[in-house]
Amino acid sequence: MSDDHVYMTLAEGHDDSDARWAFGTGFEDPLHGVDTSVPAGVDREALAACCLALGDDALVSAQRLAEWTTRAPELEEEVALANIGLDLLGQARLLYARVGQVDGTGRTEDAYAYFRDAADFRNVRLAELPNGDFAFSVVRLLVLSSWRLAHFERLTAAADPVLAAIAAKGVKELAYHRQWAAEWAVRLGDGTEESHRRMQIAMSGAAPYLSELFAVHDARDEVVAVLKQVCETAGLGLPMIGPLPGSGVTRAHTKHLAPLLEELQSLARAHPDATW
Repeated sequence: MSDDHVYMTLAEGHDDSDARWAFGTGFEDPLHGVDTSVPAGVDREALAACCLALGDDALVSAQRLAEWTTRAPELEEEVALANIGLDLLGQARLLYARVGQVDGTGRTEDAYAYFRDAADFRNVRLAELPNGDFAFSVVRLLVLSSWRLAHFERLTAAADPVLAAIAAKGVKELAYHRQWAAEWAVRLGDGTEESHRRMQIAMSGAAPYLSELFAVHDARDEVVAVLKQVCETAGLGLPMIGPLPGSGVTRAHTKHLAPLLEELQSLARAHPDATW
């Protein structure tokens, strides 16, 4: 099966015949109809680990973005943040479904999203930090979308055609996410004295967590180039990228992930066999 064919299959709409949790509505298997066999020579364990980590980053980021519903500074931006979150949820679904195909467990996407504890998640720390100031959420989205976009652009050439197709679909979405965040960063950084101050604080707050991103996937050149361009346009100073706070071990978590997952997973865990 060609990559183009896989991509077209992924892009097709899903009917509602196979009801399950699937983030709140009925969906069939997101990889339904796609040849999910693992090509010869591909390390199944490494493939599953890659998809799981990327899925966790997307799911946790989407949950944080959802918290801006009814709280964003403008209605239009509330809608934009919700749509960005939905894009990330879609990426998480596809990635979790692929994990279930290759890790030998046969688990569904819901099992990965709702029935794992915080210690089992592999998302980066920056994704799980509280939203805080709107400026921090803008900076975080700018950083994570730039980093994820660079990663997905590389993965479009992955040996696994399913992962390559997921990445190709995600590149277009992530390019928009990065653009939205960059425009807001410039708007705030080059705005009032107060908005400039808050953006500078946000930049400084996110900077220490970049080293973890680069330890997981080295996109330093691409991410730093984007941040430099945005900071120069916005009149902001780009803080030094320091060591990761607390520990140099990647994929560790802060105290903030467990409460986030408790809220995300509460309904599914209370009614584990329910569908709608």
